[in-house]
Amino acid sequence: MNKNRLPPLGALRAFHAVAECLSFKRAAEHLSVSATAISHQIRLIESMLECRVFERNAQGVNLTEMGQMLYSGTQTAFAALEDAVVKIDAFRRPPALTITTTSNFLTNWLVPRLADFKLQFPHIDLRLHTGIERVDLTLHTVDVAIRYREMPDAHLHSTLLYEDRFIAVASPSLKLKTVNDLNNATLFHIENRHVPADSPDWKHWQRCFGPQKLDLSEGLHFSDETHAVQAAVAGQGVVIASQLLVGDLVKRGMLTVPFEGSLPGARYYLVTLEENAQRADIEALRQWILQQMMVTDECKELRNA
Repeated sequence: MNKNRLPPLGALRAFHAVAECLSFKRAAEHLSVSATAISHQIRLIESMLECRVFERNAQGVNLTEMGQMLYSGTQTAFAALEDAVVKIDAFRRPPALTITTTSNFLTNWLVPRLADFKLQFPHIDLRLHTGIERVDLTLHTVDVAIRYREMPDAHLHSTLLYEDRFIAVASPSLKLKTVNDLNNATLFHIENRHVPADSPDWKHWQRCFGPQKLDLSEGLHFSDETHAVQAAVAGQGVVIASQLLVGDLVKRGMLTVPFEGSLPGARYYLVTLEENAQRADIEALRQWILQQMMVTDECKELRNA
């Protein structure tokens, strides 16, 4: 055989399939060709190599010593080819960036701004995840988490996005003017708030701003802040809510902030693994959110001016 001439790729593929299953018939089924076509390719290889690569018997076929040598080569070659194709496919696909965050942050802040993100970064395939349980980033199921905490994660790369406050908001239709008007309003209570530690609830509000005779035992109880905010938009009561998450509703006039004063909240952090912190798509997301947060602060200052 001419040392510079290899059997055709199709013939090698047929040989590899037969060597994998030790059956001409099953190899033909695997490659969606006829058994005759497989036999032709094997004869071509044996003719070019001038040796037999299979021994035929009543039970099927077995590799000869030369066939074992060729099979070792095709295993390495086809594995390398498959790996190259996978890498090419991954390179051609848009990069996927998976974010996990709270349902409240996703619904009330991130989703309304996603169109702007896609306009600026159309090549980034953004995937969103929410859940009650905190995702372990070391499992590599998500790339970035936006977390609401009082302190940053010590073992992750953390970027402070926003220091939150809590404000009392209600529909303009309720015409609330002073804190004493709360005595005649339905209070919305949010249950199971664990962050910040000093819960921004009506007991905390009364302690800081009054009114002293406010009946804290009355009102409606919600397990989800978003549902309470929507009820407030409908004019059904007053809720103490995240200043960040109700900012858009206040800006559009769907909610009003009838009283001065706010309660301390926690902080929003963008966290990722240290090894991923400088990834181009994560850096783009980080800078985009910081820019959007800056716009939120500027709007807040204009309203308070």
